[in-house]
Amino acid sequence: MYRSLIIDDEKPVQIAISRLGRFAYYGIEPPRYAVNGKDGLAAMREFHPDIVFVDMSMPVMDGCAFLEKAHEEFPDSQYIVVSGYDDFSYAQHALRSGACDYLLKPVDEESLNCAIEKAVKAIDPDAVFGISDTSAKTDHITPDEIVTIIKDYIESNYCTNIRISMFAEKYFFSQEYLNKLFKNKYGFTIYEYVLKLRMERAAELLAQPDIKISDIAERLGYADNHYFSKAFRNYYQLTPTEYRKGLG
Repeated sequence: MYRSLIIDDEKPVQIAISRLGRFAYYGIEPPRYAVNGKDGLAAMREFHPDIVFVDMSMPVMDGCAFLEKAHEEFPDSQYIVVSGYDDFSYAQHALRSGACDYLLKPVDEESLNCAIEKAVKAIDPDAVFGISDTSAKTDHITPDEIVTIIKDYIESNYCTNIRISMFAEKYFFSQEYLNKLFKNKYGFTIYEYVLKLRMERAAELLAQPDIKISDIAERLGYADNHYFSKAFRNYYQLTPTEYRKGLG
């Protein structure tokens, strides 16, 4: 499935896009959120969304600055501007900076979904809509191919709440059997592999002193900073603070 990101500092707009957009129909996972361009870029570097909804007027980094940086770093992503500015110069700038469509607030359901379909078609001209990822046939996929698919999914989504049960339901294997297959091929259980990726990424982010430890925890999918610190200490035998001090 495709991944999406909504960058807007207005919660009602985030909710409107989430509710009016036919994400499942177009094969798109439920969107994630950021409140300004700077946070949006950080989120993009974490999970590489295919479709990004972005406001033009935001604190810290506005939509214009974001589009220029994001399009340069992620040229394959599709950007849909959702703006309160009914101004030709804003629309022109957005389109020149890589936006595939420019919508005005308040968001209109039909226009929104037309823009989403346009973005998906730009990614895959042969895309077929209305078939969710979970309904895809898996009859002819071998167990070895299934664990490879799971590994690829984890590597793109390890910052999210990954449950073994969702793989078990999709591929009609028990959780125990999937874990056994995965460990036989990669040397880790599914949860061990998720933890490995999170902790390795945490170590990379801790090397950047300007990023708060609480922000690192949130970016890696930990709602509780204490739980993140405990997981990090168990993995590296050091707290995040001790690890960062050791780098200095």
